[in-house]
Amino acid sequence: MSARDRLGGATHTANRKPIPILVYHQIAAAPPKGSPFRSLYVMPGAFARQMAWLKLLGYQGLSMSGLQPFLRGERVGKVVGITFDDGYQNNLTHALPALLEQGFSSTCYAVSGLLGKTNVWDQGAGIAQTPLMTEEEIRQWVSAGQEVGSHTRSHVNLLASDDSDCRAEMKVGKTELELVIGQPVDHFCYPYGQYQPRHVAMARELGFATATSTQRSRCHAQTDLLQLPRVPVLRSTSLPVFWLKIATRYEDRRKK
Repeated sequence: MSARDRLGGATHTANRKPIPILVYHQIAAAPPKGSPFRSLYVMPGAFARQMAWLKLLGYQGLSMSGLQPFLRGERVGKVVGITFDDGYQNNLTHALPALLEQGFSSTCYAVSGLLGKTNVWDQGAGIAQTPLMTEEEIRQWVSAGQEVGSHTRSHVNLLASDDSDCRAEMKVGKTELELVIGQPVDHFCYPYGQYQPRHVAMARELGFATATSTQRSRCHAQTDLLQLPRVPVLRSTSLPVFWLKIATRYEDRRKK
């Protein structure tokens, strides 16, 4: 039975109030000034403060599975989705303690064919190579109450691949992670945030319950569950801006 069947076959959100889904990449000290994609690093201390502030403001941080009843309109409350792209080892070492301290869950989208390796897809852009979680570390992540989602098998650019390769990357990325953790992988994230309607159809055929993109906005009612927007949290995101991102139309106006 697919995730969509288990969840009653819903295809669109039905939440009464906007729900932010935060997206992080690396929780670590940033590389030297001028380094490519330096903005995607969030200091561990800053991340811990953000999680503590969410708790103080009455929000519950949830994985994509935990967020499902709220997105479907079955439950209401002050909730925030927490996601991490790529599966960096520093998510385990630096983000997990802060999540556990606040009683939060999250979803980390891992690249199944690169577990225990590095972000090799970034080499051409001159981005520093950083360790990704190993199979054992992925299991530690899940054992600690967190969730794993799929980010394809090799972080492929779907727009630069033919349909058969895309389908294989999406399918194998799912099944390999399921073998690692011994449970279903129901959530997907489009690499680079790039996709077309045919890739949404593939995600639906493979039974994913949700798929996230890099489109900026909070989630509103009647959003396709396989094209969910997210709220980026960057190195430069101060606590006041962090609040604006989750509690106001700040990100909704940046939808593109």
